[in-house]
This record gives sequence, structure tokens and C-alpha cells, in this order.
Amino acid sequence: MRMREELLINSKVREGDFKRGGEVSSKLKDTLKQLDLDSKIIRKAAIIAYELEMNIMIHSEGGNLKVKIAPGRVLIIAEDTGPGIDSIDKALTPGFSTAGNEVRELGFGAGMGLCNVDKFSDQMEIESGPTGTVVRAGINF
Repeated sequence: MRMREELLINSKVREGDFKRGGEVSSKLKDTLKQLDLDSKIIRKAAIIAYELEMNIMIHSEGGNLKVKIAPGRVLIIAEDTGPGIDSIDKALTPGFSTAGNEVRELGFGAGMGLCNVDKFSDQMEIESGPTGTVVRAGINF
């Protein structure tokens, strides 16, 4: 029997909700362990999910983080509403951040989020405009 794409996680992420930061990525890690995926794949997926989850909290008005699994692939999708990304090239530059001082004082906003998503994914797509951003990151296994 051939496996179809399946939605594993569909979680709302709220702007500035740092107390719950990391919950989605932690849930993903547990779910992928139950599916008996390789620990390297689980680690990559958890890092990507965490970075995207935090980006939604820091840079948007809120959004959703979805994780789908298909034969040989995990797909993580972050969808948010907000101002969008002015320059995707700059956003992919290590250390570049538009996070405010309050966020930086909490230890977030170092400008490595999208860099890490790109580093740990096998495919990454970013669509951004004045009403929001969608990031899709795929990991092959």
C-alpha cells in the first residue's frame, strides 16, 4: 500500500507568545519519533519547526505552522499574516534581523532563523508580500 501525504500538525502560533515558544517543534519531535524516523531527520525537522515558529512569534501578527509527511519527505509550512519580508536576500544573511530590542533582550532575534531553515532543509521556498509570508521547507529521507 502506498503512503499518501498526511497532515501531522496544524498549530496556531500567536504573535509574541514566547511562553509557548517551542511547543510545536517539541510536539513534532515526539510525533516523528513515534513514526520511527531516523534521529537526524527528526533533529532537522525540529530545528526548522522551531525557527519558523519563533519567526511567526517575532515578526508577524500570528499564523499557523503545519507539518505534512509523505513518502520519503517531511514538509514544514509556516504561514503568517503581517508586514512580510522586505528583502528575502537580506533575511537569508546570517546575523541580519529586524527584531526589536524587547525581543533581543529576551534572547531571540539573532538573525539566524531563516539561515538555519535553509541550512537544515533540502528544499526551501519563501513567498512574501505586504499581507504575510509563507515558508515551505522540505526534508527528504
